[in-house]
Amino acid sequence: MFDSIPPSEARRRFLQQAGAVAVGAAAGPWFARPVAAAPEKKATPESLVKVLFETLTPKQKETICFPWDHVEKKRGLLRTRIENNWKITKPNVRSGFYTKEQQELCLAIFRGMTSPEWHDRFDRQLKDDVGGFGNRQSIAIFGQPGSGLFEFVLASRHMTLRCDGNSAEHVAFGGPILYAHEGEDLFEEPTHPNNVFWPQAVAANELYDMMDVKQRKQALVLKGMPSEEQVGFRGTKKPLDGIPVTELTKDQRGHLQGVLKLLLEPFRQSDRDEVTRCLKVQGGLDACSLAFYKEGDLGDDGVWDNWRLEGPSFVWYFRGKPHVHVWVHVADTPDVVLNSYQNSVGV
Repeated sequence: MFDSIPPSEARRRFLQQAGAVAVGAAAGPWFARPVAAAPEKKATPESLVKVLFETLTPKQKETICFPWDHVEKKRGLLRTRIENNWKITKPNVRSGFYTKEQQELCLAIFRGMTSPEWHDRFDRQLKDDVGGFGNRQSIAIFGQPGSGLFEFVLASRHMTLRCDGNSAEHVAFGGPILYAHEGEDLFEEPTHPNNVFWPQAVAANELYDMMDVKQRKQALVLKGMPSEEQVGFRGTKKPLDGIPVTELTKDQRGHLQGVLKLLLEPFRQSDRDEVTRCLKVQGGLDACSLAFYKEGDLGDDGVWDNWRLEGPSFVWYFRGKPHVHVWVHVADTPDVVLNSYQNSVGV
């Protein structure tokens, strides 16, 4: 354990193992600093999870580490659970429960799970919603890092992200995820000023504007918007809300591809590739439908704050009221079992 050697030596060994170093103090507080991989070998989030696991004390492991299929009476299968405001374990990342090196490792893992082009926007979201990285954020590790079966989960208000090295079979992102942002106020203005994720909805609404009267009638759901946490798959036997993508014109489908690109943009390339693979297995975007929901239209302006792109085993559910929550679940089969909290739509 690092506790058994001098702090300076502990830090040196830690940084050698992790392959990640912090930029100088002039870059700002530790939780806002970018983390770069060591020149000789670029660390992956999964390799850093293994390093983190190896630094944990028995007490830490008892608190944040669980068997792969750990089930709790009130929370069900813990590894696959998501909520819009929760902590998967009690300790905050930025607390005395973790050493400074472990906190920096958590930041490096988070950076690795997200696109470098989005780090500034995620920093803004985290500052607005939890006071910066590590505040009111928690982690859990399932299984044995470094083996063929493990997963790291980062959970807090407005964020549930995972990395698993493809341990979780059939699913992208290691399981369902959530990203969200409260831009300026709890109840945002219809234009969602300063919300980092709102441009995704703007692009989707531009597609609605491209539709003719008949297409809009198909796409707009007047009543019956699903609960936001409902990201279970409908498969091929249950109807999907909205307009089938096959009913769109070539230009409209091209725009939808651009919307999908925007949705994937915040995440690392390997997760983007896994989403693309899963979507291809189920028939691509042509197997999906796009729905806009009249309910919850902020300002009654016809710019739809709530919309859902869905396929047999693909859910990207954008909820813009009272602020942005985005619920995501993608797999290559609709037979994936979810935590009972996330009910299958239509059941």
